[in-house]
Amino acid sequence: MESTTEENQEEREESKGCFECCIKCLGGVPYASLVATILCFSGVALFCGCGHVALTGTLTMLENHFSQMTTDHATLTIVIQTMQYVIYGIASFFFVYGIILLAEGFYTTSAVKKELQSQFKTTVCGRCITATFVFLTYILGLAFLGIFGFSAIPVFLFYNMWTTCAAMKSPIANITDPDSICVDVRQYGIIPWNATPGKACGSTLGDICSTSEFYLSFHLYIVACAGAGATLIALLIYMMATTYNYAVLKFMSHGGRRSTKFSESY
Repeated sequence: MESTTEENQEEREESKGCFECCIKCLGGVPYASLVATILCFSGVALFCGCGHVALTGTLTMLENHFSQMTTDHATLTIVIQTMQYVIYGIASFFFVYGIILLAEGFYTTSAVKKELQSQFKTTVCGRCITATFVFLTYILGLAFLGIFGFSAIPVFLFYNMWTTCAAMKSPIANITDPDSICVDVRQYGIIPWNATPGKACGSTLGDICSTSEFYLSFHLYIVACAGAGATLIALLIYMMATTYNYAVLKFMSHGGRRSTKFSESY
């Protein structure tokens, strides 16, 4: 009977040890950086993937309906191709940068916990690396704020065109002369003023709004804009996490040993 009791006690202690080990491991996870990484990867994938396809659809629509001469939209073609190459670069860069920031979050969280237990000393090099990530993330956040605003422009243009088509087809509008309703893309500076035809009116405009290029590009631009917004939010989370990590490491380097109220791992 005694041996059974001792075995049960040993099993409980072993179970308790495993539980404490799991809690300790989970406590070292930088949850803020982890959430930001998932959000960043998702946002960049949506922005880059949908943006690339939407740009191709936009160019096809312009070539078929608004600019029949190749010379009229030659500059636009070069710009769109350049933007697509930039999209490739953005996707590659943020894939690497997200992994690096996540690794930095794991390193900093582990360093803080070990230093609280007097098992580890932060170095000037480590604090400088964290400060560098704070600066880079801040710059990238400002850059993606501009990208987010820029990605909303095609959404606005396509929405105007879509609402025009919807108003023209609506029986409530009671339009007697549909050909008087036009959309002129030349006024947006997308193609030059001498481009022909440059605008679409009446039934031609309605046919354009019914094409797969227009429908797909419009919705892809919306998703790409949402992806840019998600990436911006991820960068803000990264910024807060790296700034906090740097502040804690700086505090620890001055001999601080008390636990702070907030931590990235909680």
